[in-house]
Amino acid sequence: MIMGRELLTIAEMAEADRRAVAHGVPYLTLMENAGRAVAEAAARLLPPGGDIRVVCGPGNNGGDGYVAARILRGWGYRVRVASLVPVAALKGDAAEMARRWSAPIEENWPEVLGWGGDVIIDAIFGAGLSRAPEGDFAAAIALINERRLAASIVAVDVTSGVHGDTGQPLGETVVEADVTVTFFRLKPAHVLHPGRSLAGDVVVADIGIPEAVLESAGNDGDGRAAPLATSAMVNHPHDLARVVRLAPLAHKYTRGHAVVVSGPPEATGAARLGARGALRAGAGLVTVASPRPSAVVNAAHLTAIMLLPFDAPGGLEQVLQDRRRNAVLIGPGCGVDDSTRAMVRIALGSGAAVVLDADALTSFARPSASPDDSTPASVSGFGFLSRSAPEIAAGPEALFAMTRAAERAVLTPHAGEFGRLFGAGEPGASKIDRTRAAAAASGAVVVFKGADTVIAAPDGRAAVNINAPPWLATAGSGDVLAGFVTGLLAQGMPAFEAACAAVWLHGSCADRIGPGLIAEDLPEAVPAVFRGLLET
Repeated sequence: MIMGRELLTIAEMAEADRRAVAHGVPYLTLMENAGRAVAEAAARLLPPGGDIRVVCGPGNNGGDGYVAARILRGWGYRVRVASLVPVAALKGDAAEMARRWSAPIEENWPEVLGWGGDVIIDAIFGAGLSRAPEGDFAAAIALINERRLAASIVAVDVTSGVHGDTGQPLGETVVEADVTVTFFRLKPAHVLHPGRSLAGDVVVADIGIPEAVLESAGNDGDGRAAPLATSAMVNHPHDLARVVRLAPLAHKYTRGHAVVVSGPPEATGAARLGARGALRAGAGLVTVASPRPSAVVNAAHLTAIMLLPFDAPGGLEQVLQDRRRNAVLIGPGCGVDDSTRAMVRIALGSGAAVVLDADALTSFARPSASPDDSTPASVSGFGFLSRSAPEIAAGPEALFAMTRAAERAVLTPHAGEFGRLFGAGEPGASKIDRTRAAAAASGAVVVFKGADTVIAAPDGRAAVNINAPPWLATAGSGDVLAGFVTGLLAQGMPAFEAACAAVWLHGSCADRIGPGLIAEDLPEAVPAVFRGLLET
């Protein structure tokens, strides 16, 4: 359940709480509502009379745990509460909620966790944890995980041991939850791996924070509106339904003409996957621009997709002189060499929207970068043409100088390609931070692919995709994704919206296909996904 698509960082959520209080909602009321939401999640796992153990930490997360325990006990559950700190050390609202718990608070937490309990509630730390759990905290987390075979684990806000902004474990011990109950909005840790996989099913509860806190600073200042800057959004299909819903007089020439650049004869399949993706995504026409030595291979496989042989690399300029060819994909199977760099320069200078994937990115890798096994540095797809290829400066800055000058450019790196272009980023930076920084540096929309794909624009907008199933991890699926982006760009979608919609479409197609998916299946699932969009 997602109440709103905004993702709130630790600091932003603290500000939302502060603004809620300024709007007249007492903090104790927020805590009471949060604890009730946790109790409801636990009750969905176990009928009344069941055995529930609540493990509370020192802060407000522990306060939520005391509220949940009290409510569950009132509903007829057998509840035991353990505190990892002396009760006398509790402060503020957490101390008040502990006082309202009328049964014993047990400080012998190993005994409470060591046996029994059908549900264990992790109320140790919330999203604000900033260092690795140690001592009793680490030991309690380890013991909770040992109980997972016998008990369901419900985490409060963020699984204890995970950083709320990055989704990364802060130490070696992290709670592995079956359900996580968070409040008002998702946090980055709920959508970025490994935090996302450690959270289990995530419930976003309404605890009484007014929606207005996202727009206004409330009544505690000078009254001026101060929108709450959000870290990112959960990805959604943007205007995809509008693109799918064609005007009555639409025809193929109004839907754009996508061009996909092929590689050498032995590596043509990737381009055809991209071209099929572009066609299924709705481009009115799709052409595979093929180096002449590859033309016969491509001709044997293409039907609705057109074929245009050219002399690589310089002949691509003539291909793109036709301004009706308004979107181009280059990179899949092209090879890592001067010819690919030359064609990237031609594409980015053509005025067409450009998607750079795979070898088009690795061809501009940092000199010190170490390619991963999937893209060896020695690959030279157009090696037989290299003598005629003009020398184009290598290195990321050479690429970024071109992408910054292009009107619509999208880069679609996986983790290895991202590292070769943008490096490791600032220590402790989240994937959202790294992708946003990459978009700013390149002046392009960046799609940082993975199980938690992040899309970012140079203006700071960012989205995290959450609908991609694990069976998308198969050869060629990224080529189809690049084709989806290209097809949507050809139809006139802005770059950020096209990238977001394509990533969502990619995940939706994969989810519809299910396990056993291969890349060729993805374009064929598009009609059913589009039909579903039109029916909602």
